[in-house]
Amino acid sequence: MMHERFRYRNGDELTGKARELGYSLPFSDDMEPLFSQCRIGDFTAGNRFVVQPMEGYDSENDGSPSALTKRRYLRYASGGSGTIWFEAVSVVREGRSNPHQLWIHSRNRDEYARLNDEIRRIAGLSGTDPLIIVQLTHSGRYSKPEGIPKPLTAFHNPLLDTAVDQVLTDDDLKRLADRFVEAAKLSYRAGFNAADLKACHGYLLIELLAAKARKDSVFGGEDISARFRYYLELYDRIRDEVPGLILTTRLGISDLYKGGFGVDEEGIPDFSEPLMLVRELVGRGMKLLNITMGSPYYNPHVNRPYDNPVPGQKKPDEHPLEGVMRMLEGTRLFQQSFPGTVIAGSAYSWLRHFAPNVGSAVIRDGGAGLIGFGRNSFAYPSMPAEIKESGSADPRKTCITCSGCTRLIRSLRPGGCVIHDREIYGEELKKLIESGK
Repeated sequence: MMHERFRYRNGDELTGKARELGYSLPFSDDMEPLFSQCRIGDFTAGNRFVVQPMEGYDSENDGSPSALTKRRYLRYASGGSGTIWFEAVSVVREGRSNPHQLWIHSRNRDEYARLNDEIRRIAGLSGTDPLIIVQLTHSGRYSKPEGIPKPLTAFHNPLLDTAVDQVLTDDDLKRLADRFVEAAKLSYRAGFNAADLKACHGYLLIELLAAKARKDSVFGGEDISARFRYYLELYDRIRDEVPGLILTTRLGISDLYKGGFGVDEEGIPDFSEPLMLVRELVGRGMKLLNITMGSPYYNPHVNRPYDNPVPGQKKPDEHPLEGVMRMLEGTRLFQQSFPGTVIAGSAYSWLRHFAPNVGSAVIRDGGAGLIGFGRNSFAYPSMPAEIKESGSADPRKTCITCSGCTRLIRSLRPGGCVIHDREIYGEELKKLIESGK
């Protein structure tokens, strides 16, 4: 089935299209499941909505939240989501994906603390006490701390490498683990409830999980225990050294390319190793998991089905609903495999104002514990509060998956909705177009 734009006027048309493609798309007009409480460790989230981690590329030079960063998160706070999952926050300068990626260190911890205090104050005005999660990361082969590529990889992947990248040694990785632990301690003192050890989208931690081609290393090779060692040892250290911090991960359960994680030799999804990893993590006490797939650098339609690609990018040879269903079904597999773990799902934004109907049915049927919105949170941060008030989402405010925010981010400009937050991000896109990029 070829790619098509969203053109569905009602739920029957949407679910009918899914049936035409051979899928049964969950759908419900009852929004109540989305507003049920959710127990995560010692924390109770007030509802099932999650602001997914979407980078704004707008930090100060030292990695501190800027005025634009604060504006985005305070909009999320007033919007009513029960969980606010911060975008990627680097643990070291050289691991930043761009010169304005958030980065936490001892000199700016208090800036994060003040932002978290303000998030809770604003959310409390509408009766919400959000779970606030920091996503700790190292960008690996996608590191651009000064705006130009400076890849730091776990191993060479001929499919992805465009230059001779620097492969990190075991000693490099051991020193980096100390920085992850330090960042987790700082995050806890800054008021975050939880920390996500980011293992998705081609960044360093998921590359290590897939590092079969890493030779003469205790952190790679054909032995799965060696490839899991770095991540599991890091998880154990933070769990033991920062006991008040809930630990989680945004896990890419399949990269969908050769040499990636969660694939067979041809790059076809194979969930056997991701299931083994989650089993290890659950055995260590993990109570929360965020599911994603693919890589925004290689196959962006997998995690972010869209109507329009960024300029120069081809439309995928699949209907966007196939991408939605791939994510729903993958998330369901893990939720049913680990029923005691709360699992957040992704790829809902393409569904527009019907996304809450699908998400509510997914929650009702046990296909996920939380429903995540990334691009739609850029566009329509107040959606949870408005659904609670009126019973439905406003179709005039939802993300239209135009890839405008992605276009800004790929050009290392501040990211946000160019349609519904036009005063700031529409102007950024205008500047980008005028520059000829």
